[in-house]
Amino acid sequence: MIAIKNEQELFQMRQACKITAAVRALAGEMVKPGVSTKEIDRAVYEFIVGQGAKPSFLHYNGFPNSTCISVNSTVIHGIPGGYVLQEGDIVSVDVGAYYKGFHGDCAATYACGKISEEAQRLIDVTKQSFFEGIRFAKYGHRVSDISHAIQTYVESNGFSVVRAFVGHGVGAQLHEEPEVPNFGAPGRGPRLLPGITLAIEPMVNVGTPEVKILKDRWTTVTADGKLSAHYENTVLITDGEPEILTVAEGL
Repeated sequence: MIAIKNEQELFQMRQACKITAAVRALAGEMVKPGVSTKEIDRAVYEFIVGQGAKPSFLHYNGFPNSTCISVNSTVIHGIPGGYVLQEGDIVSVDVGAYYKGFHGDCAATYACGKISEEAQRLIDVTKQSFFEGIRFAKYGHRVSDISHAIQTYVESNGFSVVRAFVGHGVGAQLHEEPEVPNFGAPGRGPRLLPGITLAIEPMVNVGTPEVKILKDRWTTVTADGKLSAHYENTVLITDGEPEILTVAEGL
């Protein structure tokens, strides 16, 4: 069942999303050569807790950290550790904060120092595909209208969308109905209604859309070893234009 949030619930959720957006920005600023992924994760944890919230990802289904940090060919669910970022890496940071009963969820891919033209274009196309998708995140459209717009834009730029993982509803639970794929024909899936909140998150690969999960059961990498990027925001369906909730103003 798809949850429709009322005004009081949305007030709480906006607070969670502001914290989440602020900590994404903090993590992004830390993406520099010589910084370890563990250092970024620690800063994310301390910031979220300092805001009176809890990291949504910490111990979620057994995930060991507060942040998913995915470098280069890692698509999602990278586990922070001793890896020290190097010039030319691209680094996807996925964060969530749980505050007064609601989650915020967002991600972005950042350049570590100077990166290749292809890597920068991948980051740019991935981010723009999100904005192409939310043009259809409006009352009366269907979920797959978002999906189709993302896929069309990504593939028109010569990249591929990951199919094994999708976006999702978000709110009182980190993952709620409906699923929000980044591919598919338009005009399918649930109809969008005001009060629905979605985590829309294109995951885009340079090469094949195929991925594989490593032995740690979390780290998901491209099957061909080529680069991947990720961009995500929590979005509210309204009577008019969609509202991106994961913005950090006011903190």
